[in-house]
Amino acid sequence: MSNSSSTVPRKHVVRLREVLETTPNALRFGLRVVAYPVQFAAFWLAVALPFLYMPLLYGGVHGEQATVFGSLLALNAAALVVGHGHSRDRGDG
Repeated sequence: MSNSSSTVPRKHVVRLREVLETTPNALRFGLRVVAYPVQFAAFWLAVALPFLYMPLLYGGVHGEQATVFGSLLALNAAALVVGHGHSRDRGDG
């Protein structure tokens, strides 16, 4: 049973690769134009968010602040994943 669940993502990745390889250049360029600002914003959000942890950690995390702190951690993790390849796209690094 575990084999069937582990092959599903691989099938999706292979299918996505096939679609992207057959996608016209104009559409690929359009996807990059849309994706670049999102990656840029996510990258810098991932850099800036840890500074918001400081006041929470300094005063101690109590009650509702624990929810805020957990939300900040989750948002930071999402921003790290989305913005991970930001500087790699341009090729000047």
